[in-house]
Amino acid sequence: MSDSKNDIAWNALFEKHQILEIIEREGHFKIKSSDINKFREARLMTKFDFSSQLPSIFKENNLSLLPISRNSYLIAPMQAFHTFEKQPVQAERIVFPENIQSIKIEEISSEAVAVNAAFLSGILEKFLKESPLNFTVNGRMGSETFEFTIDANGTSLSVNIHNAQIEIDAGLEGPDSLTLIEAKNSLSDDFLIRQLYFPYRLWSDKIEKKVRPVFMTYTNGIFYLREYAFEPKSHYNAIKLVQAKRYSIQEGVIGDEELKQILRTTQTVMEPEIPFPQADSFDRLVNLLEFLYQEEQMTLEDITSTYDFDQRQSRYYTSAGMYLGLIYKDNESHAFGLTDRARKLFKESIFQRQLSLIRCVLEHVVFHRCLSTYLREGIISKEAVVEIMKEERLYNINSENTYFRRAATIIKWLEWMREEGLDF
Repeated sequence: MSDSKNDIAWNALFEKHQILEIIEREGHFKIKSSDINKFREARLMTKFDFSSQLPSIFKENNLSLLPISRNSYLIAPMQAFHTFEKQPVQAERIVFPENIQSIKIEEISSEAVAVNAAFLSGILEKFLKESPLNFTVNGRMGSETFEFTIDANGTSLSVNIHNAQIEIDAGLEGPDSLTLIEAKNSLSDDFLIRQLYFPYRLWSDKIEKKVRPVFMTYTNGIFYLREYAFEPKSHYNAIKLVQAKRYSIQEGVIGDEELKQILRTTQTVMEPEIPFPQADSFDRLVNLLEFLYQEEQMTLEDITSTYDFDQRQSRYYTSAGMYLGLIYKDNESHAFGLTDRARKLFKESIFQRQLSLIRCVLEHVVFHRCLSTYLREGIISKEAVVEIMKEERLYNINSENTYFRRAATIIKWLEWMREEGLDF
């Protein structure tokens, strides 16, 4: 596996400045943007929204990076990321206002539009239980000066921040509080706490009202909202989940009867000579398709640097999309894009898109047979899935362990279909 451009540049920086040796001796290392720029643009070298985006040398040595001013960063064995708590399976259905024509839910492609859609549909007032809400602060600004402690290699490290740059996607003020929203249009396993903590520290010291940090994710018609608190506010890792909700904007319900109808009307196709999917989260696959819909093409490195995937996961999920006939690979550029079928799918309403995605899966006889069993019996074991897989002689699966790993993906995809019946 080849190193990314960030990996190569950071390896050179660590060697030149003897960063590991200094951290071993002093517990941390401070580096200026000007020093980073000599190897690669600091803006590209220091953006790690998810832990998977950290360069290899950081992961291998349990290190993280935080900005401490406009032009300097701290590197130390800090616990800078927070793993998302499990979100409720069932989503509350919301109707989007019919009089709004400038936002189409099925075409939301940016965090800003997602926030506006959540506001206009009443999701934010419902979640925050506060009304009326008014947009107030947003955009880039300085953090001003504050101090905090952060967990670092079993100890507590004291950090001073002086006018580091922060960015707020949306700030909404109500009668009793100011809500600061960090919005993403991609699913991830964790997030950089700084995205909530630095804006929270800035505004909790500036106003008397309560400041409420909220992380919002939008994908495929679903809004995921999580509100956090910091207690005590002087500790970076004192992050606590206050509440979590899911909201769905859909015009129909996909239940077991609808799945049975799709089974009856879907013709299976010949199994492609493409590795059988090893990509357990169908939500993440759909989210990747959304990313590719916005781009002409993306390489594996593009996907890995943009999304919460390591290179291995990027290969698994692009291969799963190819298996379904939704992603193609350009043999000259080695980049990936959406097939015509996938692009047509993204012009449908979200409800129709869900139906189309399910049909794409059920065209493959193994999934067709497994869902039939699942719906008939209410459960399907991994052993039963493996038996069906063996009967269908799938491409390039040769060992018992591989059968069972791929069976896990099948079961997860079937669960996604049935969860859709709850959510939409």
